[in-house]
Amino acid sequence: MDPLDTVRASFEEASRTLQAFRDDPDCLGQVDRFARAAHRTLEHGGKLMSCGNGGSMCDAMHFAEEWTGRFRGNRAALPAIAFSDPSQLTCIANDFGYDEVFARSVEAYGRPGDLLVAISTSGNSPNILRAVEVARERGIQVVGLLGKGGGKLREHVDIPIVVPLAETSDRIQEVHIKVLHIAIEAVERLMFPDNY
Repeated sequence: MDPLDTVRASFEEASRTLQAFRDDPDCLGQVDRFARAAHRTLEHGGKLMSCGNGGSMCDAMHFAEEWTGRFRGNRAALPAIAFSDPSQLTCIANDFGYDEVFARSVEAYGRPGDLLVAISTSGNSPNILRAVEVARERGIQVVGLLGKGGGKLREHVDIPIVVPLAETSDRIQEVHIKVLHIAIEAVERLMFPDNY
């Protein structure tokens, strides 16, 4: 296939995936619930936590830095952390096994009133499932950014946001980052309206 044909086909597939998400009232409603939960968490002095594997970890890190740094305009830093420190992850994996790498961090940092954003394109990542289990035990609300029908995580998170149509991680992640940015914007518009 000609590279230009590949480029066109890929953009068309990405567009269809995003359109399927936009056309699903449940998807939009869950993003609204996510934004409201994040706003409530921050307004009541809680923190936002995020975790994921591979590209989803990159999205978790991106999500956290938008709160502690700047999104659209200057404003106060907001408490958010991604569980991504290599020394912590490798220590926990070495001592307790890879399935515990995020659960131990939730145990260490999470408190009732916090919000965990758990990202898994398959919805079946064992270490994300364990993190969600610990979060639920501790009274921490959980948003799941998921794909491929939501997997096992769909039934274990409070707010499941499942990307429809897409079957590959790259297309799912492309929608996940849009959801994260849109939720951040929605919260900022409530908390820092002068930035808009």
